Amino acid sequence: MPCIVRAPTVEELPALSALCFRSKAVWGYDSDFMEACRRELTIEPCDLRSSSIAVAEENGKIVGVAQIKVIGSEADLLKLFVEPTTLRGGVGRTLFVWATDQATSRGADRLVIEADPDAAPFYRRMGAEDCGLAPSASIPGRMLPKLVKALRST
Repeated sequence: MPCIVRAPTVEELPALSALCFRSKAVWGYDSDFMEACRRELTIEPCDLRSSSIAVAEENGKIVGVAQIKVIGSEADLLKLFVEPTTLRGGVGRTLFVWATDQATSRGADRLVIEADPDAAPFYRRMGAEDCGLAPSASIPGRMLPKLVKALRST
């Protein structure tokens, strides 16, 4: 059955936040690191109004989530997480395409990604290019790869 992309319900937000947490943990971070990231990995009801969020579903089961926020001509990829048991099955690619389509339809010229270092290769395969480093919102002093995906031809 193909992956379905749809909007989340407010009732699903705790499960989506838990999915983000499980997905981040796949990189082998210790419990202190993961707890420091918990707030950033949580999706709140207000996020449904201030950003665009998509759920990926296969066979009635949630297998991924993505979140973007568009401000002017720039979109930020705030979240893109895949259920660890379905990694490398195309869910991430499907959600990335959703994110770029949504950003483009809202007038963005580029999608900015502050990636986990282990996830950066995925974004590069999706056509994003490195453009420096960005400070982690969760871990003081930690720098993350910053990538940009051009959305329109110039």
